[in-house]
Amino acid sequence: SYPYHFQYLKLKIKQYISENTVPSNTYPLGRPKNQDLIEPIDEIRPATLEDLWTDAPDMLPIEDDQTTWWEVWLLRLEHGEDTLGEFLKHAKETGLETNGQTLQFPDRFVLLVKSSKRLLTNSLPKFNTIAELRCPKESAHFFMNDLKSGEQAEWVDDLLKRTHYRATENSPHIAILDTGVNREHPLLKNALTSQDLHGIHQPGDVADKDGHGTEMAGLALWGDLADPLAGTIPIAIRHRLESVKILSKDNANQDPTLYGLLTMEAVSRPEITHPQRSRVFSMAVTADDDRDHGKPSSWSSTLDSLASDSDYYGKNPRLMIVSAGNVNIEDWPYYPAINSRRGIHDPGQAWNILTVGAYTEKTNIVERGGPYRPVASAGALSPFSTTSATWERPWPLKPDILFEGGNIGKDAYHTLTFDSLSLLTTHHEPHRHLLSLSNMTSAATALAARMAAQLMAQYPHFWPETIRGLMIHSAEWTEVMKQMYKQGNLKGDYENLIRHCGYGVPNLDRARWSASNALTMIAQDELKPFKQGPSSIVYNEMNYYKLPWPHQELQQLGPTLVEMRVTLSYFIEPNPAQGNYVSRYSYCSHGLRFDVIRPGESERQFRARINKLAKEEEEDNITTAPDAGWQIGPKLRSLGSIHSDRWQGTAADLASLGVIAVYPVSGWWKNRKVPGKFDSMARYTLLVSIHAPELELDLYNVVKNQITTQIAV
Repeated sequence: SYPYHFQYLKLKIKQYISENTVPSNTYPLGRPKNQDLIEPIDEIRPATLEDLWTDAPDMLPIEDDQTTWWEVWLLRLEHGEDTLGEFLKHAKETGLETNGQTLQFPDRFVLLVKSSKRLLTNSLPKFNTIAELRCPKESAHFFMNDLKSGEQAEWVDDLLKRTHYRATENSPHIAILDTGVNREHPLLKNALTSQDLHGIHQPGDVADKDGHGTEMAGLALWGDLADPLAGTIPIAIRHRLESVKILSKDNANQDPTLYGLLTMEAVSRPEITHPQRSRVFSMAVTADDDRDHGKPSSWSSTLDSLASDSDYYGKNPRLMIVSAGNVNIEDWPYYPAINSRRGIHDPGQAWNILTVGAYTEKTNIVERGGPYRPVASAGALSPFSTTSATWERPWPLKPDILFEGGNIGKDAYHTLTFDSLSLLTTHHEPHRHLLSLSNMTSAATALAARMAAQLMAQYPHFWPETIRGLMIHSAEWTEVMKQMYKQGNLKGDYENLIRHCGYGVPNLDRARWSASNALTMIAQDELKPFKQGPSSIVYNEMNYYKLPWPHQELQQLGPTLVEMRVTLSYFIEPNPAQGNYVSRYSYCSHGLRFDVIRPGESERQFRARINKLAKEEEEDNITTAPDAGWQIGPKLRSLGSIHSDRWQGTAADLASLGVIAVYPVSGWWKNRKVPGKFDSMARYTLLVSIHAPELELDLYNVVKNQITTQIAV
């Protein structure tokens, strides 16, 4: 029906037979063009249903004659053919049921079709434009409103039968600092022992009477429960939970407290009980406003101290994940303008923590009534999420990352919350209800802690600084975020984007694995920033790395555009007693920076430029011109204690960017001669990725074959 598709394939085969790529040292005569595309093909045949299925294989329905819903993705062709109309016509003739709703994207139509596996398989020859088949997503509304209590239990039992608890006492634990957790819930009991329930107000007061902590526990363990409940595949859980009750309605009218001390005590409880455990602390508790405007508070400074373990000379740093805080309900009608004016809540301004904001992909409102429409578009900043758009430099770029936090909807008069726009989680009274709803930056924070624990389970030797860096390094902005908050490509445009959306939405698979055309190298290292000079404390060390780039292969690609991303993650020791913070170095113990050698620059010239940069930054008078290839640039990316940036250019230029430096800049360790501090070691994690889109070249294995020794110089 669509012969130009076959003409395109015919062209690729013809080029493979008759044309070669540019000769190189590896391939003196060149390679057959399209070799990697054509040679793996064993046969050409009509696509089967299994070929078109792009979700996890185990999610494909097993029973041939069981009727179920399918998410059908149709090609949207350039030549004006009515592919949707043709599909609907054949669907009606064949007896397939559709629900009348269609999503439209530049290259795809997406609709739901109700059919048995057998009927859909037999109908495939009529449907030439099906690009993909997927499992439709269930919303929280279905589980909360369409199921009775007993039916909820059946779905939960099915999930438990498919679940394998692979976590042990030595596996990562998520310590939830909240209103407590009720561990008798069947979805939590196997991952949370009674000995891991702690409280800091009254002896034995560990039960969750408010619900929030148990909701966080469900999300931290399972993610949005609508997905695993609706699935059919086996699930392996490799992390466990701990709970510290720090809030309760019973304590609401007590005298004020220093939340820094409260948090210190909360952190100490599970560590005293099990000091050797690997854990991530998750706290969705914040102040109710942004009166600090990014400046350190006693609470945020305490979190910085806890993360860096400054009281014990950095021996046991901690990974701490905290919510950004939420926009008040009365401000919801003014989205998105109000989010720019509502600042991140204390202690979200802490430098060393991961501060989590919310975005949303939830836009399908299934509730009756209306008409309703979602307030935020799919992929946009959630209406609940606060930002650092009003903060001035030198305060950090916050939030760091975004996770799903739900959406709100509206009719002609009101903004409303909807079950279908919320996340599904565990209820704190399982004898009455098994399932509950959650949203806002609290839910996003629990999801972030879950991803951190999953990475820790896979890479147990990674430091907290590494996990934090890896999550930011894997994050991407959606197109909607860029349309909302980045009007151009100037550094100020990127600052506006980051102060609203952080570095984007982390991707677990991208954080876990390298790919053939996108690889990541990780160095966990340390240096001693300062030493005693003849009359004052002076700079001491910097580290250089020679990167094992595939030089010949990159040069062969010539003008092809590629990307390099660099992320530097470290913890500072805070000093919040500096009055009005007249210097950007008053609060942090030290700073670290990275820079990359430039095309045509010798290593000697590179070292001289780095020394000049360190001096200029201390004097706050940077005159050295930045490399135009960097997206964010050295001034903006230097805020806070994690620095991430992208370089974009040609593959030929990237081939010459083979040396990267990590060097210190000033801080109170240098400016205040405190015994035992100025000569401290500073550890860090450096992550470097290269990404060459749509290439046949296998960069990963080329680099892997080059690495035979450590890359640090």
